[in-house]
Amino acid sequence: MTSNIAIGKGALGFIPPISLAFWRWFVVFLFMLPFVLKEIKQKRDCIKSELSNLAILGFTGFSICGAFPYISGFTTTVTNMSIIYALAPIIIVLLSSVYFKERLKLIQHFGIWISFGGVAFVIFKADIENLLSLVFTYGDLWMLISATSWAVFSISLIHRKSQFSILARFTLMSFMGAAFLLPFLIIENIYFIPTTYDLGFLFFVLLAAVFPGVIAFTMYTKLQQLIGASLAGLTVYLMPIYGSIYGMILFGEKLEVYHFYGAMLVLVGIYLANKKYSK
Repeated sequence: MTSNIAIGKGALGFIPPISLAFWRWFVVFLFMLPFVLKEIKQKRDCIKSELSNLAILGFTGFSICGAFPYISGFTTTVTNMSIIYALAPIIIVLLSSVYFKERLKLIQHFGIWISFGGVAFVIFKADIENLLSLVFTYGDLWMLISATSWAVFSISLIHRKSQFSILARFTLMSFMGAAFLLPFLIIENIYFIPTTYDLGFLFFVLLAAVFPGVIAFTMYTKLQQLIGASLAGLTVYLMPIYGSIYGMILFGEKLEVYHFYGAMLVLVGIYLANKKYSK
């Protein structure tokens, strides 16, 4: 996911955000389809029964999480985006407690508030004046929504069972994600930023489709099936680290003191919130 954030940031000026998100998932769908077409044809009756599930998964994990980080890149940094996205495991814990009646321990509640505090620390740049006057970048809010959507996707993916294999389900979700983005792509082209179909467009679409698309999503989906949504969600522990590295090396971002403290609070909070999973 961190590489996807960096790609979205790097694509600014080459390809509009909705366009990048749409074409990324449409290319993924076209690439994967030959490998799973036979299975989809054999199980085509299952598509109708699973259509609502595929729609929810495609919308939350592919449309929102595909487009919002790219939009966020206009007004915030890769470092901020990565730290805020690291909040996803906390939201997974909260949603699991609400929908699956999992009782949280006191230490988990403590961890949740620490993590939210860490994100607030970053969003308001450790300045109480920014908090009181609600001064922040809209890009940070786009990422917060995206992290929430990723948590919904993660829980739905593991609890909404499917008759399809991992790759076939991934292909269908890619199609649904692109389908939801299509009307917004049309609006973006007509009223905001038209897409220029050149070598820059091709480079960033293929880059986003292959690495954070086909490779990352299939690996994450498989990991979820092996260890569950909550534990798989802990892979975002590394996002603040990778995000800081990408930001400094690729975009010349300066790592501020509040980034360090905010990231530490988020990571400590995630650890405490998932304490019940420790042996």
